[in-house]
Amino acid sequence: QVQLVESGGGLVQPGGSLRLSCAASGSIFSFNAMDWYRQAPGKERELVASISSITGTNYIDSVKGRFTISRDNAKITVYLQMNSLKPEDTAVYYCHLQYFGRHYWGQGTQVTVSS
Repeated sequence: QVQLVESGGGLVQPGGSLRLSCAASGSIFSFNAMDWYRQAPGKERELVASISSITGTNYIDSVKGRFTISRDNAKITVYLQMNSLKPEDTAVYYCHLQYFGRHYWGQGTQVTVSS
């Protein structure tokens, strides 16, 4: 079994920054790719950013230039640095891992951008 634990969410004013972390533990020693999704109230969950050893990083258009996904292989952790936050970034953010054919999700961390 693999567990994903997110941290770093919170309330921030427009234009502010937050850094999310997702740490993997359990029966995992390395990973190829991990993603960040988000789900806003009344909306479907959407893929925000992904990082892969093979394909590099990818972002949805609405966060390009503002969000940066990175990884620490030794800690089996992925980060999402979010700058210039906007009210429309408000959502619950989830990390996702596909590992040996199984999908794992974190519990989610709330990000609220409001003045």
